[in-house]
Amino acid sequence: MVLPNSGFEEFIVKRKPAAKHKRLGDEIIESLAEFKQVLASGEPLVSRFNCRQVVLELEPHEFEPDDVRTTRRLLGASQGVFAKFLGVSLQTVRAWEQGTKSPREVARRFMDEIRRDPSYWRARLLSAARPKNPARAS
Repeated sequence: MVLPNSGFEEFIVKRKPAAKHKRLGDEIIESLAEFKQVLASGEPLVSRFNCRQVVLELEPHEFEPDDVRTTRRLLGASQGVFAKFLGVSLQTVRAWEQGTKSPREVARRFMDEIRRDPSYWRARLLSAARPKNPARAS
C-alpha cells in the first residue's frame, strides 16, 4: 500500500508474511474446540488432557487463649496492631486472649501461617507499619 506524499517521501507499508508458528489466539481457540468436542463425546477428559487434582491439608488447629497470645507475641505486636493485621477488632483479639470467644476458621488459618513462618510475617507487618503521629518538621 502506498500512502500519499506528505511533502517528505512516499511510504510503502507492507504486510509481514504470515508467521510460521500459530498465533497464541489460534492455539487457544483450537484447544477450546478440542475440549468442547471431548466433553460432547462423553470421553473421559483424562484420556486426552493432563488432569491433576490437588488436596490442601490446611485444616486450622483450635486456638486456646495462650495460643493467640503466643502468636501475637511472635510478631512483637500489641493487641491493637495484631487486630488490625488480622482484620478484626481490638475487642475480638482481647476476647480470644481472655477465652470468652474463639477465633473463626479464617483467623485460625492466618494465625497458623504466622506460626509456620513468623519471621516472614514479622517483616510483612513491619513493612506495612507507619507512624501514627509522624514527628512534625521544626
